[in-house]
This record gives sequence, structure tokens and C-alpha cells, in this order.
Amino acid sequence: MAKTKKAKQDKIRKRGPEAGRGAEAGAASDELEDLVIAFAPDLPEGAEGADAPADPSDPANLSHLSDLTDLSGLSEDEADLSDDEVGLDFARAWVEFPDPADDEQVFRCDLTWLTSRWTCVFGQGCHGIQAGRASDGCCTLGAHFSDEDDEERVGRHVARLTPDLWQFHDVGHATGWTQTGDEDDERQTRRYEGSCIFQNRPGFKGGAGCALHILALKEGREPLETKPDVCWQLPIRRSYAWIDRPDETRVLQITIAEYDRRGWGPGGHDLHWWCTSATSAHGGGEPVYLSYRAELTELMGKEGYDRLAELCEQRLASALPLVAPHPADPTD
Repeated sequence: MAKTKKAKQDKIRKRGPEAGRGAEAGAASDELEDLVIAFAPDLPEGAEGADAPADPSDPANLSHLSDLTDLSGLSEDEADLSDDEVGLDFARAWVEFPDPADDEQVFRCDLTWLTSRWTCVFGQGCHGIQAGRASDGCCTLGAHFSDEDDEERVGRHVARLTPDLWQFHDVGHATGWTQTGDEDDERQTRRYEGSCIFQNRPGFKGGAGCALHILALKEGREPLETKPDVCWQLPIRRSYAWIDRPDETRVLQITIAEYDRRGWGPGGHDLHWWCTSATSAHGGGEPVYLSYRAELTELMGKEGYDRLAELCEQRLASALPLVAPHPADPTD
């Protein structure tokens, strides 16, 4: 993946016509100058099929991240958050299997992550990626649109937001809910008062958190239908690589893994806190492969997800203790 002097964001390429849920992206301080959000790199040259991101021949389209406040000088309590996170390097269990829907593709999946008990703790113990803004979670950053279709799709859902669902409804409609980057023309959701304009702040009667997420739940939809593409993949990381085999055949390897601090680029190490490695975020009632069923199905297709679920079930049903469990998971 190309690196630049300033922090950049790889554009997500969506699998299907409707996608979007997870986390916002958009800004970094000097300490996060090398921050990169690489949710889904462009498909390797020559790849085709349902799993191919849109316009795979396009070069990586990176969007500038800027203006997060200084993360230095943390208080003693804030500094102690480092004790909540495990290291990045530990044994992992992986599985590789053919894509049931495409014999020219294989999935490589991190079972350690997908069978872990990670769960989103937004508003319930999340410390946020920026010091002093715990209530933002990972929404401190605006969401860059993957393409015009993404922005238009989100716009259709924005049109249905009402003042009781969206705290900044009047501001958004009066002065706009999008903006362009400082150093490029890439469009994103507007950052307003330090966070994404769609993030309802604590105390709002309609509920704190993403207004588009709240809209989806109210309408009985998956939040991935209403939110920008870039918002839904975290903390799942999908990447692509061509694999040349000894018999001179070639397959496209699609990796499904944990989006850890390294996924953000060098600046990821300077995030105030990151949930995937935090023991406080590993108390979910279901493993990730179940709690993120909708997102994984969107990333892999139904047949691919169903096969993954079978393999995850087999891992969990195997004799305990599990080989290579996630170190942030509870031990009891």
C-alpha cells in the first residue's frame, strides 16, 4: 500500500450495492501523521468476480486525515489504559478454504479473531481513539465516501432523518453534512464540533451515537444499509493477494482478519486506545463470527460466510483449551 507524508485513508470498495457499518475515518494530529486506514485495498490487477471492489484498475485513492488534537501529556488515569491492551504479536489460528461461489478464489480467515469474544463497547466503557473524547468512540473522524454511489446512497437515508433522530439535523440541512479534504477533493461526512456530524452527543433525547445507525435500527434494517461504506468494516479487515501455485495456477486470496493497531499504519500505535486488543472489550455474549454475521456475509457472500461459520463452530467444539485463543479474551 502506498505511503505518503501525511496520514491517508484507503477508500473502501464495496462488494454489493448496499454496504456500510462500523466506524468513521478522517483526521490525525502530528502524532498520527502516518495514520492510514486501509479497510480494503484495491483488488490486485486482473481480478474479477463478485468479490472484486469497484473499478479495480483505479490506483489507490487515498484521502487526507488531519487535525486530531495532541495526544501527548496524558493524565495518569489515561496512561493506565495501556494496561488494558494486550500486545500485537501472539499465536493465531488460521484456516484457508475455497470460495464455494468462485473456484478462482480462496478465503484465508483468522479463527483466533473470529471466534474471540470481542464486542463493541461504544458508550459502555469505550475510551475513544482520541484522548479526552471517550464519548466519540471511533467517530471523532469523518467518514470518507468510497465513491459517488456511496454518497448518494447515504444521502437517501439522510433525507429520512428527522430532528428527533439526528441532533444536528437543522445544522446539516442548513449548511451541509459533507465536506472535502484539505489537500484533495475527496468527499466525506462533515466534522462538526470535533466529531462526525451524524454522531449524536451524550444527552440527546433521540439517543447517543450515529444517527444513521439509530435510523436503521428504528426501521428494522441492518446498520450497514444506511451508513457510509467506510463505517461498517471495522474491526474486520479484508485484504487481497494473488497466490501463484507450483502448478502455475493462480488464485485470489481474500484474507479476513482483525483490524488491529497496525491496520491504521504507523500512526495506529499513537491512538489513545484501541478496542480489538483491549481486554475490557472482550466480554461479548457471542463470538465475532456470529455478532458480525451481516458484515461478514457482505464481505464474503452467503456461501463463503456459511462455510466460515461451520469452521468456527468446529473450532469452538474442539477439545478445550483452544489452541491460540485471543489473549484479550477472558480466561474463565
